Amino acid sequence: MAKDIIHVLQAVGLDSKQSQLYVAGLQLGTAPASDYAKSTGINRITTYNLLEEMVHRSYFTVIKKMRAKWYAPVAPEFVALEARKNAEALERVLPELRSLQGAKYRKPCVRFFEGWEGVRHVYEDTLTASGELLNFANSGVVRKFWPRYDEEYVDERVKQGIRLRGISPDDAAGRNVHGEDHERLREIRLVPASEFDFTNEINIYDHKVAICSFDSGLRGDKDMFGVIIESKEVAETQRQIFEMAWRFALGTTPKASPEKKGQTFKRRLIA
Repeated sequence: MAKDIIHVLQAVGLDSKQSQLYVAGLQLGTAPASDYAKSTGINRITTYNLLEEMVHRSYFTVIKKMRAKWYAPVAPEFVALEARKNAEALERVLPELRSLQGAKYRKPCVRFFEGWEGVRHVYEDTLTASGELLNFANSGVVRKFWPRYDEEYVDERVKQGIRLRGISPDDAAGRNVHGEDHERLREIRLVPASEFDFTNEINIYDHKVAICSFDSGLRGDKDMFGVIIESKEVAETQRQIFEMAWRFALGTTPKASPEKKGQTFKRRLIA
């Protein structure tokens, strides 16, 4: 078990000897460097230097006691918190890191997820969006398979301040969802359900395109799947396709009168 702990600590940024000292510190409590050296078998001078370095990195605290320095490790929760911060920071800069690669070496990353839990994971990934979320979705289908979709997903999106523009079939569910746009940080445009009754969902955000396919009724939730494609080029193309559909949807909003539709169409031609 101790070896497993050492490996985990090394994975979050401590080297082998630093990990040994941290584990020893949890057992020793506040102690001088000499006690750490005895406990780990590490040379006393090396132990002192490593403890000083870990104090500088905030993994240890130090106090003067009896004209000597005594060291104590910070709580394991702090180490876990720092590891999460580092992972989140790396996730945020991944697009920039990939952009530094030459086009020759850039390959799209495609991840596939099966079943309902896999689809839920795809939705969770959309909540990492750093900007606007673009969306083709059937408002009724997702809520059929996820009754608490608004409470568990939409509320979290709103909480994180992620705005959404979406295109959805004009049916009872679509109109109902559309009526709550303002408080849900979104703008939905409806298109005729008789012509565009799509059931799969597509989300476009950052350098990603996420696709969710819902149960066809053939094999239960095993028939569901989700795909996340990470590619700047693919995401940008899908973003342009969405913008084209968005402009079309402006002229097909069901509530608009024929006269108003004509005016909208003329404005688009003039623009």
